Amino acid sequence: MSLSLKTVVFFGSARAVTPPWGGESRTGDRVLAWVKQTLAARTGELGSNKVKHDVTVLDPLEVFGPDGPLTGELRAPTFMVKPDELSPKTKELQDTIRAADCYVIVSPEYNHSVPPALASLMGHFGGSLYKCKPSGIVTYSPGPFGGQRAAVAIQVMCHELGCLPVSKFVGIPFVTDLIDTDGTPKDESHRMLKQLPELLTQLEWMAVAMKNQRDSTGT
Repeated sequence: MSLSLKTVVFFGSARAVTPPWGGESRTGDRVLAWVKQTLAARTGELGSNKVKHDVTVLDPLEVFGPDGPLTGELRAPTFMVKPDELSPKTKELQDTIRAADCYVIVSPEYNHSVPPALASLMGHFGGSLYKCKPSGIVTYSPGPFGGQRAAVAIQVMCHELGCLPVSKFVGIPFVTDLIDTDGTPKDESHRMLKQLPELLTQLEWMAVAMKNQRDSTGT
């Protein structure tokens, strides 16, 4: 049997400027592209079941942008606003998060912690949308630590929201050495890139199990 998981990918960087010393405005675009390509190409196996991913990416530059569902709004989480006062775009985004079977979070590390854009994007929506679903955390950095201090902080945030993180983390160090600008791995056999399939195997197991239980008993 073939199963399709609705997978929402939260991107944690809202940077849109080139630093004075040069380089890219968002190195993480490489990592996001790699994750998207991996999800698109992947067919997981759970017993006799084949698992695919129907992916939606939520990018803070778009979500909080001029035409985005949360444009300019940093003061009012959706769960503190009457439903009939939410814009159609905001309701659509709310429905997308609610309908998801699992979440993948792709994020840099800011000040050894969660980037504000990620915390704001996820925190605008209440735990009732996330609960009883799994999440997987992918972090990255230009240096040797791969954003793992942020991963620990993101894990706590996800626990509180109810989208329980799987135990496998992905931490990509020295991003530009490992992944090209279009998301293509420079060396597919590199051991650091083998983390993502292992995370997705755990995520799929949990997503299918939790979906079955939600369908059976609700939340």
